[in-house]
Parts: sequence; C-alpha cells; structure tokens
Amino acid sequence: MKCSDFTGAFPRGARRKGVVLVVLTCLASACAVAPPQPAQLAEANFNGEAAVAAVRAAAAGGAARELDVQPIRDPQVEDLRQQAAQLERARKYVEAAAALDQALQINAADPALLQERAEAALLQHRLDDAEGYAQKAFDSGSQVGPLCRRHWATIAQVRQAKLDGVGAAMKLAQRQEHYDALVPQRSQLTEAKKQAQAKIDACTVAAPARY
Repeated sequence: MKCSDFTGAFPRGARRKGVVLVVLTCLASACAVAPPQPAQLAEANFNGEAAVAAVRAAAAGGAARELDVQPIRDPQVEDLRQQAAQLERARKYVEAAAALDQALQINAADPALLQERAEAALLQHRLDDAEGYAQKAFDSGSQVGPLCRRHWATIAQVRQAKLDGVGAAMKLAQRQEHYDALVPQRSQLTEAKKQAQAKIDACTVAAPARY
C-alpha cells in the first residue's frame, strides 16, 4: 500500500494532521538504513579462479605414498568431463557446468564428477552450490586421498568467502544492531572454516606397505 492510500482513512477534520503524520512516517521509512547483505558481498568479491587453483593445489599436498581410490568411469561420462575441462580452459564456465550436469545425469554419485561440478560452481561464484556438491562428493567417495582434500578445500574456500562477506558487511554496517547481528555469524563461520581445514589434513592416509 502506498502512503497516499492512508490519507482517506482520517475524518475530514483530522485529515490535515493525518496527512502530516503519514508524510513523516513515510519519510522515516525512506530514510531507514537497510542492513548490508553478507552473501551478496561474498559472491561479489569472490575470486573463483584463485579459489579453484587453491583447491587443486590441495590435492597435491599429501604424503609421497598415500591411499588413492580411483573409480572406473563410463566412457560417455569421460567424454563430457573432457569437454567440460576444455570449456573451462576457454573460460566458458556456464557451458562447462552444463556439460558436467549432463554427465551427472548418467552417474549422479561419481565423487570426482561431483567435485568437478563443485569447482565449476566456484568459478561461477555460486558458493552454496559449490559447498553442496563438495559435501555430496565427500559422502559418495572413499573419503581419503587427493580427491578428499579437494572436497574439503572447496568447503574451506566457501566458508572463507562467506567469512569475508560477513567482515565486509560489518565494515559497512551503519547501525549497531546490524553489526551485532553479524557477530554470531562471524564466530560460526570462523569455527566452520577451522573444521574444514582440519578435515583436509585427515584425508591423507598412508598406503598399505607392499612386501
């Protein structure tokens, strides 16, 4: 309802005072400061390419000999994965994600495929999607080895980005209540980021000794 819609609600004698009251109320509403949005700030300031580079670097950070389970994949899935990789190199991130979505229709539980889809989401600044795919990849996989580290490195990158978004929102907050509302989010994300980092290290498991 518009402010002008309220003026007819007052009796004729009180209408002038009512109009003044409504105008003042509307001006106060117009001057209200909206709280900054951490999620929007996180996605706007996110560097997807740097995040994916960090995720893939985490895969190489294990022991010299470690347990690494490699699944057998459908040839059609492999073709789509290679297509997605080519599109990513061309920075056609939307098309790369679409190719991976096609592959997931063939095998929705392939942890490597889910992880690649998580990284495609990072490149598109879709933080919640990236974390969701990475968590599903971890749940579907062997939960050890280089791929496991990529899962949790993705989640750590998302949580750091969200933490940065909260920090940016706190700097922009113009009202104390807006700032105070962000403090618990900052604490929760800080702890969640630490947990993800610890999970990265837990993924490295030494391979059985060979005799």
